Amino acid sequence: MAEETKKPSQTDNGATNGRSPDVSTAAEEMAEGAQSAPGKEGAPLEDVSALATKLDELNAQKADLTDRLVRAHAEIQNLHKRLEREREETSKYAIAKFARDTVAVADNFERAILSVPEEALSDNPVLKSLLDGVTMTEREFLNVLEKHGVVRVDPKGEPFDPHKHQAMMEQEDTSVPAGTVLQVFQQGYMIGDRVLRPAMVVVAKGGPKAAPASVEATQRSGTSDQPEGPANEASPSDEDESDR
Repeated sequence: MAEETKKPSQTDNGATNGRSPDVSTAAEEMAEGAQSAPGKEGAPLEDVSALATKLDELNAQKADLTDRLVRAHAEIQNLHKRLEREREETSKYAIAKFARDTVAVADNFERAILSVPEEALSDNPVLKSLLDGVTMTEREFLNVLEKHGVVRVDPKGEPFDPHKHQAMMEQEDTSVPAGTVLQVFQQGYMIGDRVLRPAMVVVAKGGPKAAPASVEATQRSGTSDQPEGPANEASPSDEDESDR
């Protein structure tokens, strides 16, 4: 009887402290799980960081592509505007060479009209009718030129403009301001905003200075004197600041 009785603290497989084999195995698995838990939680954090980096790269690529698209669109618009401007200039000035040769016909009309003395018109009605016909033909010819952008320039009595006029000679005349066009030898022509042919003129000299030039000189002198005032007024304040 004594040999068959076993101690409560001992088991058949040699376990001690009253723990069964299943309990110790579960504890060991829990310990292993606890050790491996940090690794399982770190892996998703690394994935999120990688995704964030990839997202930043994609956003940078998107911004670069957007900038390229905007620049390309602006270049295309500028190209269209430049082509449209060139097309307009081509259509406007394409007849410049032809018009330069054609205005000589208008010169002949003018010479024919000026060659007839006024006293001869009253004595010869046929000559007057012929002159009227030539005058109407000249007017119609000039209208045709104007339809195509060619305009006659008659600068008599205007200040001399070296960009539009060609001075053939100077004439002493104190009754008009110096630089005034006294006579026009040959009419000038403009095509659009360009000079097709400068007008050949006679320019006055010896007279008073032109009014526009004196006004501009006064304005320039006034503007040049304006900065001196503030500069002189600023000097006392500069001395005060230096004293402070």
